[in-house]
Amino acid sequence: MAHDQKNSATSVEPRRSKKKWAVAATIAFLVLAGSGAAIGTHYYGQPQAADSEAQSFTGSTEKIAKGTLSGETSLTATLRYSNSHGVASGFDGVVTSLPKPGDIIGQGQELAEVGDEPSYLMHGSVPAWRELNIDSTNGEDIHQLETALKELGFFEDEPDNCFDWVTRKAVVAWQKANGLRQTGTIPLGRIVFEPHDLRVGQLSVRPGDRTSVGAELYKATSTTQTVEAEIPLANQSLATIGREVSLHLPDGTTTTGKIATVGTPTDKKSSESSDQKTRIIPVTITPDDPEKTSAFQEASITIGLPSESKENVLHVPVSALIALDSKTFGVEIVNPDGTTKKVPVTTGLFAAGRVEISGEGIAEGDSVVVPKQ
Repeated sequence: MAHDQKNSATSVEPRRSKKKWAVAATIAFLVLAGSGAAIGTHYYGQPQAADSEAQSFTGSTEKIAKGTLSGETSLTATLRYSNSHGVASGFDGVVTSLPKPGDIIGQGQELAEVGDEPSYLMHGSVPAWRELNIDSTNGEDIHQLETALKELGFFEDEPDNCFDWVTRKAVVAWQKANGLRQTGTIPLGRIVFEPHDLRVGQLSVRPGDRTSVGAELYKATSTTQTVEAEIPLANQSLATIGREVSLHLPDGTTTTGKIATVGTPTDKKSSESSDQKTRIIPVTITPDDPEKTSAFQEASITIGLPSESKENVLHVPVSALIALDSKTFGVEIVNPDGTTKKVPVTTGLFAAGRVEISGEGIAEGDSVVVPKQ
């Protein structure tokens, strides 16, 4: 008889284990189908006791919350400093001075030096293309020069397109302040017009290298970071200027930004090994707080575009869902006396790891069973 009892005891456990795994697999499958996010198998704390022997629940719980539940579409994007380009040498000779990667070069500051010929940054959208002196014909480049000299404190009149004796006087004062020959003439290569301050990137040469006019000295960008993303055409309603976007950074922090530009739909290869193409809309996003992203020279990040949103709904963590049968979801409510009851619910919006629920027997503030962490 003792031998029979032992066999009977050991034969019960496998059947209980199979039933437990079947239910857990059903939950994972149903939640995957309903939300796009799979739930693994979990232990939910102490098992519910039979009605005749009720026990207090001692596992993990979460409160049913009520409020706005917002979904978001997640995409991979690239955070980088905008307007990357090369800074060219203005002179022939040996490189004698260069800035360091990460340096910020502002109005009137030195870009580089070749031999004993330094080049300086001045703000302007028209590139420097000629020597400027008292004999120069009128032009926008002269207006840019006078505007820059005025901002630097050397030009007193209102800037115009004419290089006159007032301009020459300002140029001489600027040359003296920078230790240059005081000729009143600005040779081609002395100044570089850029629309904005520059942030130095990777160096292309080093001091001691020979260079020539037009050869690249280093890469530079603007001082403003942008996020570049590609929104699938199927989600084109999300590609609107001014839409707020969440930015999930590599260090685990999250900040926000807004869509600044929306490009024209274009085709992009799905992968390098495939000829299949996907229709996308390129967008750029400007971070709201530059300090939170400034530590990253360039990084792959995840962005979240708000999509569907529902207000004044009950919601719980997705992991609180259980499968009551093959077609019905439920949650396990913890009663005030510590016992639990399984209540069927109807699911709605899945968003940010939570799910909208509705049905009889549930209310805001009720405790529901969730997996132990």
